[in-house]
Amino acid sequence: MQAVLNYPKITVIRPQGCLNAANALEFERDMTTALVQNGISVLVVDLVAVELLDSAGLMALLSTHKLALSLGRGFRLCAVTPSIRIIFELTQLDRVFEILDAEVDLAAT
Repeated sequence: MQAVLNYPKITVIRPQGCLNAANALEFERDMTTALVQNGISVLVVDLVAVELLDSAGLMALLSTHKLALSLGRGFRLCAVTPSIRIIFELTQLDRVFEILDAEVDLAAT
């Protein structure tokens, strides 16, 4: 479902396709697993390849964000496409999440 990169203290997850009720639990489990690893200080979710995001996908992101806060770790979104960004803006979740503009370069690894 996604590519996972590990940098020192940073883990990047790049989901692809749809983040919806059909796969939100698996997505949340993947993010949680990455976040609770020893030595990880920041989890970055690169949304460049996400085509559809529904409420279940948003809840997975929110739950992971809450977990990151409770663990004292960073949680960021990056490369949010305009069609997905509008969802964050309409729900005002763009005020909750730290959203970076740049895409993570997977070829750099």
